[in-house]
Amino acid sequence: MSKQPYNPGSEGAKMSFKGAMSYTDYLHLDAVLSQQHPHSSAHDEMLFIIQHQTSELWMKLAIHEMSAARSALKAGDMPKMFKMLARVSRIFEQLNNAWDVLRTMTPADYSQFRDALGPSSGFQSYQYRMIEYVLGNRNANMLAPHEHVPDVHKLLSDELARPSFYDEVIRFLFQELDGSLEAMPAPQLLTPHQALPEIQARWKIVYEDVDQHWTLYELAEKLVDLEDYFRRWRFNHVTTVERVIGFKRGTGGTAGVQYLRRMLSVELFPELWHLRGEL
Repeated sequence: MSKQPYNPGSEGAKMSFKGAMSYTDYLHLDAVLSQQHPHSSAHDEMLFIIQHQTSELWMKLAIHEMSAARSALKAGDMPKMFKMLARVSRIFEQLNNAWDVLRTMTPADYSQFRDALGPSSGFQSYQYRMIEYVLGNRNANMLAPHEHVPDVHKLLSDELARPSFYDEVIRFLFQELDGSLEAMPAPQLLTPHQALPEIQARWKIVYEDVDQHWTLYELAEKLVDLEDYFRRWRFNHVTTVERVIGFKRGTGGTAGVQYLRRMLSVELFPELWHLRGEL
């Protein structure tokens, strides 16, 4: 690569890339675009592969942003955290839009290559699991599908050992309102976060005096926005699966639509939703 920095202002459009970094070089497109390997001759398998690969890329970015948002919150850098949370919501909007493309695949299309998937399933996505763990929907039993990859298993186990993003939000909530953490409930590290009345009571204080507690109010609404998009993602997943395979079992052995419908009832930040009926 050339040691002299390229100056687009004085040199104009660059047409020769010998010894210089090109678009393909920077993005490693040769590697990225060579990772689509259909296991059948079915036309729509390429769609299926690219849909899931791009979703995994968006999830990678979501994890990157949520991890940084948690660090920013712990450091008290609220503006940076708010920007990151807003970005995560937009990422989930992109994930939602992707279902519209996959829904162009009919049951007849999918049946031509479904057997080629073997027991693989989106149920086994460790990045999806990480997103749930970071946000607070934690189930240690879901480590089992990842035991065959020690590095991934350790990554998820390490996440379960630290407070979730919502746990850190709760810590901030109690510190701001109470001036101490004495009354704060212990983090729910290994189980899904369950609504607690003492947490909801403090969110109620925030919503009943928004001007006094604007930062906490803005944080709460950013979380509601994020979960709104996350729920839509799950709903779109359910409707897409039902549209394509009906009520068959999933390739990974789950109950398919019935399993996904149960997931729709999961609440990431339950106190913020239950509170609305009290206001």
